[in-house]
Amino acid sequence: MKESLYQYLLLLGDNAMILGHRLSELCGHGPSLETDIALTNISLDLFGQVRNYFQYAAEIKEGQEETTEDKIAFLRYPHEYRNVLLVEQPNKDFAFVIARQFFFDAYHLLLLEGLGKSKDGQVAAIANKSIKEVKYHLRFSSEWLKRLGDGTPESHDKMQAAVNYLYPYIGELPSESPIEKEMKEAGIGPDLGILRTAYFENIKQTLVEATMETPQFFGFHSGGKKGVHSEHHGFILSNLQYMQRTYPEMEW
Repeated sequence: MKESLYQYLLLLGDNAMILGHRLSELCGHGPSLETDIALTNISLDLFGQVRNYFQYAAEIKEGQEETTEDKIAFLRYPHEYRNVLLVEQPNKDFAFVIARQFFFDAYHLLLLEGLGKSKDGQVAAIANKSIKEVKYHLRFSSEWLKRLGDGTPESHDKMQAAVNYLYPYIGELPSESPIEKEMKEAGIGPDLGILRTAYFENIKQTLVEATMETPQFFGFHSGGKKGVHSEHHGFILSNLQYMQRTYPEMEW
């Protein structure tokens, strides 16, 4: 059970870490100072959550092998990361940033609400501490989605294009992996089947409010939870891991 919980914590932390890194790339590049600062703060919130997950993961490994939160974050091989493909997608333009953020935030809040009832006290504490932050994340991304979708013809078209491109990636978020199934049965993680229904209803309602269409297609992209990633993932890790691999055992 300890190894399964460890892997589950990686799955939870990796999503926040990779998306947090994507947002950090935008520092100084936001469309306005206020929005730039907001995106940077969301990135910092996500990295704070990552630290909580990985510190707990390091505790679980204590006695089995020497590890730290830094080693967990920066010294794994690409196939050992469990983040979904959605959070790897690049910052093509502001519409893509907002669409990606909204799709993740809408899921993330539901997930944390479920984790807040976990039988694992530390997982529940991390989730309950993070919910307030993620409520703000969702408010920020959903309001921008509506503003752009129901704005000018140009902003509407760009927002719709971003939603159309990213929508096939969102099905992986509430799709249950073997680890998530085990955690559900142990009372540690939520039932993603129940969460999935609420997630897609929330997505559809928000798109309607933004005067946008829900994309029609015939399948979702997946693989990230199994360690099979897009071509973007390797470039992200090359940046994230550079300092740790160049200066082994370095401590901040």
